[in-house]
Amino acid sequence: MSSIAKSYRKNLTGFLIAVFAIFGQAKIHSQQYEPLLNGFNEWHFTNCYFGCLTDTYFTNGDTIVNNTFYKVLDGYHYISRSFWLRENQGLRQVFLRIAQANGSSREYLLYDFSLGVGDSIDMKNPITPFYEDAGYYKVDSIIPRPLVDGNDYRHFYLSPSTSNTVSTNTCVWVEGVGSLSLINAPSGFPDINQVGALSCFFKNGTPFYVNLDSISSCAPLLGQPDLKVQPKLQGIYHKNTGVLSLINTQDLKTLMLTDIRGRTINTLLHEQEPSLEWPLESLNNGLYFVHGRDQRGSWVTLKFMVD
Repeated sequence: MSSIAKSYRKNLTGFLIAVFAIFGQAKIHSQQYEPLLNGFNEWHFTNCYFGCLTDTYFTNGDTIVNNTFYKVLDGYHYISRSFWLRENQGLRQVFLRIAQANGSSREYLLYDFSLGVGDSIDMKNPITPFYEDAGYYKVDSIIPRPLVDGNDYRHFYLSPSTSNTVSTNTCVWVEGVGSLSLINAPSGFPDINQVGALSCFFKNGTPFYVNLDSISSCAPLLGQPDLKVQPKLQGIYHKNTGVLSLINTQDLKTLMLTDIRGRTINTLLHEQEPSLEWPLESLNNGLYFVHGRDQRGSWVTLKFMVD
């Protein structure tokens, strides 16, 4: 074989390897995304200082902050109900907003599951035993691994970037679950003998992630209504579309919209879904009330301003 032919074959082989690598990476990145906050979530967190102790925290109702919908985090260190989670499924990002003492709130980017191998993220661990400003981490590898249902879900393995002078520990994210440490500690190292580690995670009462290395079993709290605070009716009126978005409507079967003078503007029979989009004609500026009636005949009221 001539030197020209050998050189051509070598270059072609290198080109094909590069193409397969690109398409292989694209295939991994483009596979269907498993949302984190799609339903009632429940994390069981275990530490074994002096015998193993498992604490539980969970999403409990919805709220609206700065015209944005959030899920309320409750239980464990979150019983103040001032920790709120939201997810942008299109961007594959999960955010945490925390109420501040001065009455304001601050939002943090916790997870970005759109990252690829070699990409970096500025890690934040608000109100955890870890550094709040943990510095930049890079994605070392993304490996599909099976969870409880037998399907593969992406496990993200991250370590501090070379420029990071703050953190030294590695961390693991699981798509659809979050950190294997606390949910608000994306760079937390899951050490069951120190801060602790995730042992079980449930979605709508169904096991999704389970690690029973240090405990024998765990069962979901879902179905125990005394644990859940009844969420209040909340809503946002979108003036540009004339649509009223409501949440926490699952107990309501009749809705009535009135103005400040008590005049009925619109009524709606509701199928008791947890949220709804109520198309309304454009409302004039002013104060309005939504009155909701449940099956027992009790009423709840939401007021909102159009300006």
